[in-house]
Amino acid sequence: MKKKLLLSILALGLFLNTFCQSTIELSFTAVDNADFEQLDSIMVMNKTQGGDTVLYYPDTNLVLDYQVGISEINTGYGRFQVFQNYPNPVKDKTIISFYIPEKDNVSLFVTDILGRVLINTEHDLDNGYHLCQLTLGKGSLFILTVQWRESSSSIKILQPKPFSNNTWAIEYMGGEDTSPEFMAKKVIQSFLFNLGDELLYIGYIDTLQSGILDTPQNSMTCAFQFATNIPCPGTPSVEYGGQIYNTIQILSQCWLKENLNIGTMIHGDTNMTNNDILEKYCYENEPDSCNKYGGLYQWNEMMQYTTQQGTQGICPSGWHLPTDEELKVLEGVVDSLFGVGSPEWDIGMESRGYDANINLKAISGWDNNGNGTNLFGFLALPGGYRYPNGTFGHAGISNYLWSATVHSTYNAWYRALRYDKTKVGRYNTNKRSGFSVRCLRN
Repeated sequence: MKKKLLLSILALGLFLNTFCQSTIELSFTAVDNADFEQLDSIMVMNKTQGGDTVLYYPDTNLVLDYQVGISEINTGYGRFQVFQNYPNPVKDKTIISFYIPEKDNVSLFVTDILGRVLINTEHDLDNGYHLCQLTLGKGSLFILTVQWRESSSSIKILQPKPFSNNTWAIEYMGGEDTSPEFMAKKVIQSFLFNLGDELLYIGYIDTLQSGILDTPQNSMTCAFQFATNIPCPGTPSVEYGGQIYNTIQILSQCWLKENLNIGTMIHGDTNMTNNDILEKYCYENEPDSCNKYGGLYQWNEMMQYTTQQGTQGICPSGWHLPTDEELKVLEGVVDSLFGVGSPEWDIGMESRGYDANINLKAISGWDNNGNGTNLFGFLALPGGYRYPNGTFGHAGISNYLWSATVHSTYNAWYRALRYDKTKVGRYNTNKRSGFSVRCLRN
C-alpha cells in the first residue's frame, strides 16, 4: 500500500498520524502526451490562505484535512540518514537536515549532473540531528551528498531559476532542538486548508515544471501534462460557430491557438448589450480584421453578463474563459526565469517576469521587428483594441487579452503583450474596452 504523506511532514519525509472526520486525498501523476513520466516533486500552494508544502517522489499522495490535529509523530530513525531538503525546488537558499548515530567527521558536498564538485565542507559533529543552510549558485539540478564514516547518502536538489547570482555556501546551523520532529511541527503551522480554498499544484521533472489550479471538493487523481507545443491530445481542433480553431498544449493547459472570432459585428461606437445576440467588434470596423486577429469584446459581453470566474462565457462547450490566476500559470510556464507560483506574477499594474512576452508572441506580424519566438505555440498576434469611447488603436503594436476576473465594479484584469516589451503587463481597465479573447479547456 502506498504511503500517505501528510501535510505536517512534507518538508522532512516524516510520517504523521492525524485525526479528523473530513479529509480529501489527492494523488499526483504525470504524462508527456500519453507516456508516463516520473515526478521528482510536487509543490502545493494555497492561493486563498497562503502557505505551501512539498511532496517528494515516490510519495505522491496528499491528504488534506479540513481540521488538523496531531496525535503522534513516528520517526523510525536511529541510523545515519539524510532527509530531503526544504524547500525543494529552491529559490536561493534551502535547509539540509541529517542524522548521525555517533560522533565523528561529516563531509557535505554538492555536484552538478556531470559530477563536478561545486562546494564541499567538513564538520566534527556529535551524534544526533543537524541542520545546514545551503545557498545555491547558478544551475538547475544538483546532487547533495553527506558522508559519515563509510556511509554516504545523496538527495536531488532542483532550482527552477537557473540564473542565480549567489555564491555557493554551506552554513552549519546547529544540532540542538532542531530534530525533524521540531521542524515538522513548524511546517504544519505554515500550511492550512479549508474546503473551498484554491490550490496551485506544481509538478517538477528535472528543470521542467507544470502547474494546475484546483479547488478540491473530493478525493481525485491529478495528472500533470508535460507535453508542449503540440495539438492538445485528443482535441487537435474545435469547430465553433462555423470556424475551425486549432488547439495548443502548453504543459497542463490546453488553449485555443487563435483568438475567438464569434458573433455579429457591430460598429465600434456602439456599446454591447445583453440582447441575446452575440456581438463583436472588428478593428477599425473592418471584417477582414476579425478574420486576421479575431474579434474584440467588451468584458460583460465576453462573460455573458455574469461575474463568475471560470465561466464558459462566449467560449465553446467544454472550454472556459481564463481567470487571472490561470494566466499567471501560463506566464510562469513560458518565462525562462520566473516559474509557476512565483510572487513575480502577483504584481499588478506593470510589466512583470523576464521574457514571457517574447515567448508568447508570434514570430511575425509585429511592428518595428518586435516579433516573438512563439516558443510554446501560443501565437499571440497584435490585434489592437477598442477604447471605451468607441475608437480603435494599436494594431501591430499590442495584443490585450481579457481575464475572467473582476478587479472592481467597473474594471477587470487583463494581459498586455506589446511589440517593444520582453515582459507581460498585468493591468486592470474599464470593462467597456474591447479586447481579444482566448479560451482554455476545462
